[in-house]
Amino acid sequence: MGDFDDLLAANKEYAADFGLAGFDGVAKAGVAIVTCMDSRIDPLGLLGLAPGDAKIFRNPGGRVYEQAMEALVLGVHLLGVQRILVIPHTSCAMTKFSEAELQAKVGASAGVDASWHAFHPIADQLAALEADVRKVKAHPLIPESVSVGGFIYDVETGLLEQKF
Repeated sequence: MGDFDDLLAANKEYAADFGLAGFDGVAKAGVAIVTCMDSRIDPLGLLGLAPGDAKIFRNPGGRVYEQAMEALVLGVHLLGVQRILVIPHTSCAMTKFSEAELQAKVGASAGVDASWHAFHPIADQLAALEADVRKVKAHPLIPESVSVGGFIYDVETGLLEQKF
């Protein structure tokens, strides 16, 4: 018995009626989403989208860091992205702790010093969201024709509220 047997069995069921074979990878709805890695978020479902409709980039806090920006630029120029949504969420752990607290928690869990590792907590979620939206809009490789919005997803209600 392997550590992943349950997941491999589920994958066989998924593959039994797999419908995306031959898909070219272009975002059919022209959408890219940057959101948090939180498992309470279903990025496609919350927007009424289906697999193949959007490009999704996830990281702690749903921030637009270098790798997210790289994904957005490629999405716009190679994969049909015309609308970008930046979507952090309520009750995000990245807004609840300082850098030192996260380093201490991870260090305690790992049993080694983690003070050298940056986890990038978010002191002001709305200010961070506004800065991320501005960053995407100002990027020289994101044309003005691409719509960019900043939203907050409420993990208790499932509602999305546009902030920027």
